[in-house]
Amino acid sequence: MVKDNIKEIKTDNAPQAIGPYSQGVLADNLVFVSGQIPIDPTSGSLIRGNIKEQTALVIENVRGILKSSGLDLDSVVKVEVFLKNMDDFSEVNEVYEKK
Repeated sequence: MVKDNIKEIKTDNAPQAIGPYSQGVLADNLVFVSGQIPIDPTSGSLIRGNIKEQTALVIENVRGILKSSGLDLDSVVKVEVFLKNMDDFSEVNEVYEKK
């Protein structure tokens, strides 16, 4: 997809989009990354590890999308995290602090 100032982001360093969306888009000088779940980009499999392992993989997937645009996690200005169980918050937060 290319529309004037919008360019689709595609990379093998994150799970492939399996629907009518993209891994991310570059719009002018902003990058928007699609929501990620803990899918191993190499195997395409959802990992069943603990919440820390799942969170780490999600962050690595986001990092892969950003890297394909010449960016890194230091460029991120907003993150939204959706948790099924709020009891996992402290462990998810612990992983985010390290990345």
